[in-house]
Amino acid sequence: MIRVILRLAILYSFVAVVQTGLAQTSAAKPALTGFPFTNEGLTYTVNWPSGLTLGEAHLSATGVATGWRFELSLDAGISGFEVKDSYRSTANADLCSESFVKDTTHGSRKSKETVTIDKATATATRTPANGLGSSKITVPDCIHDALTFLFYARRELGQGRVPAAQEIIFGATYNAALQYAGAETIQVGDKRVLTDKVVCHIKGAASDIQFDAYFDRDAARTPLSIRVPLPLGKFSLEIVR
Repeated sequence: MIRVILRLAILYSFVAVVQTGLAQTSAAKPALTGFPFTNEGLTYTVNWPSGLTLGEAHLSATGVATGWRFELSLDAGISGFEVKDSYRSTANADLCSESFVKDTTHGSRKSKETVTIDKATATATRTPANGLGSSKITVPDCIHDALTFLFYARRELGQGRVPAAQEIIFGATYNAALQYAGAETIQVGDKRVLTDKVVCHIKGAASDIQFDAYFDRDAARTPLSIRVPLPLGKFSLEIVR
């Protein structure tokens, strides 16, 4: 009987030690947050080269039954010139685009269109808001719209890879190429943060733009800053934390 009691006591002590160790391990490793681990909502300021804030942008990722829904909205103004953009996309679990909606206001110029991607037929249908003049193009088996491509790039960077150059959809099709430019420390709020700098080159039939993106070294590879050189200077989106 004494032996049985001793063995039970030893077993109980062992289980208690293991449970304590697991609890400590769990406490030492905080839960992963942000895309692709959880839903996400990020806010950015839109800044003039002088540092003056022109407005805000909001970026979000929401998990749905079939994959993900992404949204980006931007509301800013420059000397009476209104800039109000909204982009929405849906993608499957592999981040292959299913739909993309672009709704923009730049001063008096307004544009809205929807692109739907049929993976089975490898076609994308582009339809303006008035429903007139829709067009179809052949696309790769898995193509990314511009918004989904941002999240796809984050997932790849989180796995130690830079996405290969590829065709993306932003209404029309564009060629997107990313180049890792190394580690760089930038100012984020009142802190200096070590980031991964990526040079992004987007080329279309009538446009060619290059800009810099700075990603946090967290598991989600959160985009902290996007800086776009324009004739008036370098405009930027800076995360609010």
